[in-house]
Amino acid sequence: MNKNTICLWYDHDAEAAANFYASVFPDSSVGAVHRAPTDFPGGQAGQALTVEFTVLGIPCLGLNGGSAFKQSEAFSFQIATEDQEETDRYWNAIVGNGGVESACGWCKDKWGLSWQITPRVLTDAMKQGGEVAKRAFTAMMEMRKIDVAKIEAAVRG
Repeated sequence: MNKNTICLWYDHDAEAAANFYASVFPDSSVGAVHRAPTDFPGGQAGQALTVEFTVLGIPCLGLNGGSAFKQSEAFSFQIATEDQEETDRYWNAIVGNGGVESACGWCKDKWGLSWQITPRVLTDAMKQGGEVAKRAFTAMMEMRKIDVAKIEAAVRG
């Protein structure tokens, strides 16, 4: 077991979420599924209680804890993408599988987990600061999924 693992609360389908993430993102996999030895709030003996999985090399644990808590934007995965093709692939996988779009490169998967699909051209522009960052930021504020060509145009001025 890792020294530090992100634990994500799911109503009842952490295993489905883990399998989806492993199918979408490289360096991702599903590990052990631990079944409840007895009934528990929101579940029964034998049901998946926790699921070990990795998303882009980051260890996670999905906990099927019932409906008491929901995901929020207070936690998100930020995925750095290299180009529009990779941005589109991840965005479309999440949104197209029951997720929802939000603003500025954010979306939620069907389990309510937030994702920031962020092309490196945007983060590189923000690191430059000054007018370049201002133009890139202003362009981003008008977007849902990030349009790499529009960010590149904003960087050029």
